[in-house]
Amino acid sequence: MRTLSVIVPCYNEEENVRYFYDELMKNADFFAGKDLVCEIIYVDDGSSDGTAEAVRTLAKEDPHVHLVSFSRNFGKEAGLYAGMKKSTGEFVVTMDVDLQDPPSLLPEMFKYIEEGYDSVATRRVSRKGEPPIRSFFARRFYRLINRMSKTEIVDGARDYRLMTRQFVNAILEMPEYNRFTKGIFSWVGYETKWLEFENIERAKGETKWSFWKLFIYAIDGIVAFTTAPLAIASFMGVLFCVLAFILIIVTIVRKLVFGDPTSGWPSLVCIISLISGVQLFCLGIIGQYLSKTYMEVKKRPIYLIREEF
Repeated sequence: MRTLSVIVPCYNEEENVRYFYDELMKNADFFAGKDLVCEIIYVDDGSSDGTAEAVRTLAKEDPHVHLVSFSRNFGKEAGLYAGMKKSTGEFVVTMDVDLQDPPSLLPEMFKYIEEGYDSVATRRVSRKGEPPIRSFFARRFYRLINRMSKTEIVDGARDYRLMTRQFVNAILEMPEYNRFTKGIFSWVGYETKWLEFENIERAKGETKWSFWKLFIYAIDGIVAFTTAPLAIASFMGVLFCVLAFILIIVTIVRKLVFGDPTSGWPSLVCIISLISGVQLFCLGIIGQYLSKTYMEVKKRPIYLIREEF
């Protein structure tokens, strides 16, 4: 018998724990036909509701259900990493507990794994049900990061991915503190098959991803997989130095040749404001990279476990 490890990060998802389990077990005949034992690893990311208790109740009924409970909220990225570290299966799949990642795709995903692919990833072909403003900025983010980074981040990519043990071990070789899993999946390489599906709304509850959290997550992704913003900051510095030199020459020539007086304070205030804004923008870019470096060199653990079974 082979083992399939199902990693399910949870944050205040008490009402979805059993619902997800029931939907996953609808594939029980498929698992049996492939001689697969399915271990389900719920990673409780410091939930304040009864998520952990719901998993404990489920584990009493099925010994293949496991729990990793964090001491506080460390984020979904930490949850995915913790689940991969605990997994023991020859195959590992990461899924959202809200069933936006349909378990019904698993048979098709296994078909491609058996054909020799190292991972089978999923992407949404539509964002139906999402706020339009969020969809707009999400598309702009993927376009921006793919232009700046050598690591391809597929538009609409989900964390729903079936992987071989070799693929998972490669990811575990990257224990960085500031994690952007979508980029890490692409960075490690290997043969990946992409499956497309229509967006599915949450089964129950509300999303924990606010617009601000998604914005911070996007910045983390850009900083983690490209240094292009630093190059942009350097380019802007050189550009404004050249521009300032040209303006000095123009001002001197106008005064000596035409006797034209220098412009008054309004234009001076505008120029100072522009240059100050550019300087602060460039300092912000440098600050982002410096802060990530600061967090990495402290070597703090990615997560702390309160309970595990």
